[in-house]
Amino acid sequence: MASNAATPSSPSYLLTSGASGRITALFSVQTLKSLLMLINAFFLLLLAPFRARRRMVVAAAVAARGSSTSSLGDQKSKDGRLLRESSSGVHRTKLRVPATIVPWKSGGGGGGGVTAVVDPEVGGRRAIAIKRVLHDDDTNTVREFSLFVTARGDTLFTQLWTPVSAKIRFVYVPNGPFGTHFLLILLFDYYLTIPFFTNSGRYNDFARELNANGFKVYGMDWIGHGGSDGLHGYVHSLDYAVDDLKSFLDKILTENPGFPCFCFGHSTGAAIVLKAMIDPKVEASVSGVVLTSPAIRIQPSHPLVVMLAPVMSFFIPTFQLNTSNKKGMPVSRDPEALVAKYSDPLVYTGPVRVRTGYEILRTTAYLQKNLKRLRVPFFVLHGAADTVTDPDASQKLYEEASSTDKTIKLLEGFLHDLLFEPEREEIMEGIIDWLNCRV
Repeated sequence: MASNAATPSSPSYLLTSGASGRITALFSVQTLKSLLMLINAFFLLLLAPFRARRRMVVAAAVAARGSSTSSLGDQKSKDGRLLRESSSGVHRTKLRVPATIVPWKSGGGGGGGVTAVVDPEVGGRRAIAIKRVLHDDDTNTVREFSLFVTARGDTLFTQLWTPVSAKIRFVYVPNGPFGTHFLLILLFDYYLTIPFFTNSGRYNDFARELNANGFKVYGMDWIGHGGSDGLHGYVHSLDYAVDDLKSFLDKILTENPGFPCFCFGHSTGAAIVLKAMIDPKVEASVSGVVLTSPAIRIQPSHPLVVMLAPVMSFFIPTFQLNTSNKKGMPVSRDPEALVAKYSDPLVYTGPVRVRTGYEILRTTAYLQKNLKRLRVPFFVLHGAADTVTDPDASQKLYEEASSTDKTIKLLEGFLHDLLFEPEREEIMEGIIDWLNCRV
């Protein structure tokens, strides 16, 4: 059923960056011209080895006439270079810690034994993420972290919030020991750091509220975000995130046999959750999903984008364009929440990377063609004034999905980040009520 909330009174707007605006600006006509110049320069560089081939052949002939002592000298030179690199701290290998040797840890455990040699930029983000877990002293929630290794060998940062009094609450739930149930939460947004610890405690508050209602909450940072591996803000393929979600879900179900499980996704994360739910195996293991501002449709600035985006993402995948960091896109009406979010070092707010933008366009195009394949129960919430993702696409999801249990709520006057709006308490209450009715 569809329902609309009343228009909020006295909205206070703070303009900031948004996903859709960045992608649109990224593939604008002016930007495309600049990229064509870069691609042209790239091809010119490719021709450089052919122009230098003659000189390379001459050099090879001269080297062939050298003595054996010259070869020995070359080898010593290589050894010396390697020794200098070693003594100067240059390391060309990275060590990732398998999840099997990094159990769930909380503030009570100290956390001093968790060490790993990773990329410095990733290590800095991960250290902040771990510190926030260890310093969380909420007496009603046990907050822990763990490192999860994907099939590709990437290490993802994950979290767990466990309610201290869960065994006393929800004794009426028919499935699972102690009458409790758990909720798997994966909160995604391509340009924001992922779940719960990324916005100065705002999503942490949501997890605690879920705990207070008897839900056990899991969170995962997908590749390139938060405390997980990867270049900040870069995703080579959103299918990687879909596969990681499936693997992490299998892990959670194994740890909690017999418990009903729900997934939550925001913005691009909601698109990832939707694509995972189309898989019949995943659908059978999940009791329902909650989606806020799902990225189902994002309109490119020009039809030419559809043809050029794959080429651009192939040649300059990690490239950032200043023009893509478009200012003036409202995502929330709460100034304090926005300041907290965008001042967080774990939040990526820079220009969108070319490959990431293309992957979002590719995934949303896939979803629009496969909405009818969705059969899992779902609750979708979308701000009617959202200019980042299309609320009409959420309405299309509601109309076309094959799910027999589906609910939509279009909130008049609300923007993109629903759980950062001034009415966030009401939104959280609505989500929890929907979940409670299905356990």
